[in-house]
Amino acid sequence: MDQADQVPEGAIAVVGMSGRFPGAPGLAAYWANLRDGVCSLADFDAPAHEVGSKGLLADADRFEAGLFGFNATEAAALDPQHRLLLETAWAALEDAGYDPLRAPARTGVYVGGSPTEHMLAAATDRALAARIGATQVRILTDREFLAPWISYRLGLDGPSMNVQTACSTSLTAVHLAAQALLLGECDTALAGGVSVDSVRRAGYVHVEGGIFSPDGRCRPFDEKAAGTVPGSGVGVVVLRRLEDALADGDPVRAVVRGSAVTNDGSAKVGFTAPGVDGQTAAITEAWAAAGLDPARAQYLEAHGTGTELGDRIELAAAGAAFADARGRGAGIGLGSVKSNIGHLDAAAGIAAFVKTVLMLEHGTLAPTVNVTAPHPALASSPFRLVTRAAPWPRPADRPGRLAGVTSVGIGGTNVHVVLEEAPRLPAVAGDGGGPVVLPLSARTEEQLRALCGALADVLRAPDAPSPAAVAHTLWTGRTPLPVRTYVVAAGAAEAAEKLAAGVRDAHPLGEAWLAGGEVVPPPAPRGVRRVNLPGYPFAGERHGALSLVPEAAPAAAPGPETAREAGPEAGAEGGAEAGTEAGVAAGVAAVLREALGLDAADGAGGLDRTYFEAGGDSLTAVHLVGRMRDEFGVDVPIDLFLEQLTLGAMVERIVALRAGDGELDALLDAFEAEESGA
Repeated sequence: MDQADQVPEGAIAVVGMSGRFPGAPGLAAYWANLRDGVCSLADFDAPAHEVGSKGLLADADRFEAGLFGFNATEAAALDPQHRLLLETAWAALEDAGYDPLRAPARTGVYVGGSPTEHMLAAATDRALAARIGATQVRILTDREFLAPWISYRLGLDGPSMNVQTACSTSLTAVHLAAQALLLGECDTALAGGVSVDSVRRAGYVHVEGGIFSPDGRCRPFDEKAAGTVPGSGVGVVVLRRLEDALADGDPVRAVVRGSAVTNDGSAKVGFTAPGVDGQTAAITEAWAAAGLDPARAQYLEAHGTGTELGDRIELAAAGAAFADARGRGAGIGLGSVKSNIGHLDAAAGIAAFVKTVLMLEHGTLAPTVNVTAPHPALASSPFRLVTRAAPWPRPADRPGRLAGVTSVGIGGTNVHVVLEEAPRLPAVAGDGGGPVVLPLSARTEEQLRALCGALADVLRAPDAPSPAAVAHTLWTGRTPLPVRTYVVAAGAAEAAEKLAAGVRDAHPLGEAWLAGGEVVPPPAPRGVRRVNLPGYPFAGERHGALSLVPEAAPAAAPGPETAREAGPEAGAEGGAEAGTEAGVAAGVAAVLREALGLDAADGAGGLDRTYFEAGGDSLTAVHLVGRMRDEFGVDVPIDLFLEQLTLGAMVERIVALRAGDGELDALLDAFEAEESGA
């Protein structure tokens, strides 16, 4: 595909991507590791009965809660998978050149996740439920709410669906998102998955004949393949119909030409076993949907768990689907990213998908690692195991590289996606040549410096985008944040130098940007498209995670002690001040601080903001109404939380309400006494 106006029917563009994988905090590091054949599985000490290896995800408990409107208490309760998926969705939209808080209308979300230790521990944490409410605990921790949180916090109004097909979850999400785009259910879609079973360095138990490797290494399609290794990761892609992406100036990274999902049904030896026919059908149906001959594929990114049974069945299934390629050239390249990062469960498919897009972009086949010798069955198959990085030339009989990606889930859900390299678009003749203003912003000075440095690195590269394209992307594809700067430059090298040195020339548009508020940027020169640029440098605090291991479990929601003794039933242990207005006020303030994660050491004790400015929401308000009634004997109207008054003023109102209730009770008691004596 070398002409933008020759758009294949049903083609879906991959316009943005973001991911965090073992050994790789971002896609640049991910690609470098894949290209260089790095095994990112970590080894660590573990109990004698465990194998101390895993695909660990660094900083899995960090989260920039304030960017998404969560208070500290909510952020600590929020499952790490939710935190990571929110940040990755934000970054993927930025990579596509869209402001995450002003994404295109009718943007859908299709994601899934794995069960987590945090979620399971939260379900039985009575103290956490008492602090924020049992319903809030479920909403903040259950994977059922992964997609809705993204839609809610980013303001996305398309379909919002959780996808669960076990190990094939995230690639199934890509298939469903593509189908929704083709059916017109949405115009842009986020798709992907996350898996963080635990943020701890936890090993696994190897059982002879089981799925886990005995030595902490995964060797897909190797003669010594003996099992997989668990891992954690997250990935999200942004999809649009190709014709829309080209018309709207999106940066197209690759094209989904077709996809299909099948299930093995009962045609296999057991529920957890894979099936040959179902996998073969998924592949052949996907290539049929693409209108392409499977024999034209140059590469297959396999599910490749490295288990003896799984690899044998997958080779048989894929061999049947790609049989016509046998004898053509050197064969179809074969690989599995699980050798590098382990098996990411619900995120396994998106890790493989992103790897394949990166290979298409760079024209390079990345190696499968830990290989001792290819499996003997490969000799009679259409495949050759890729064991070293190699150029991926464009085929002579068609304009673009083609690859397939397969994912298989326990229970029998098979999915296959056909990927083609992005169309080669004509170069822009000129972008004006004059100086442009490059606006940048973040939440802190440190993050702003990091962003400037990352952009400077991109602009120093030989294939640096034009300043006009960079300016267009920054003006239209980033959320304006409070800490700001800008540079004025006519060339990439000049822009990089000024970004690195912190040089800022005076410019009316730039000064208006610094002053805050909305700025109307100049229109982009004709033909200039958005480009993939470094995204927001997240720098959140560690919020920990609940653990099923008692000695390793941090406090889920740190906060001051609640003043239960200040309630109407307070006894001697409540202290002399418990029943006074001052004691009640202190107790109410403590409950508010705890529920909202406020620090009593902050100015005005953290109570100088309104309820919603402090990160409150309607569900927490309902919970607080119940606590005020149970702990202080006062019925607080829910409307009080909607009023534009500070939390300090709210405390005063609640204390006054309690005093008023006491006066009413005294009057009723007197009335009843008079009636009984009459």
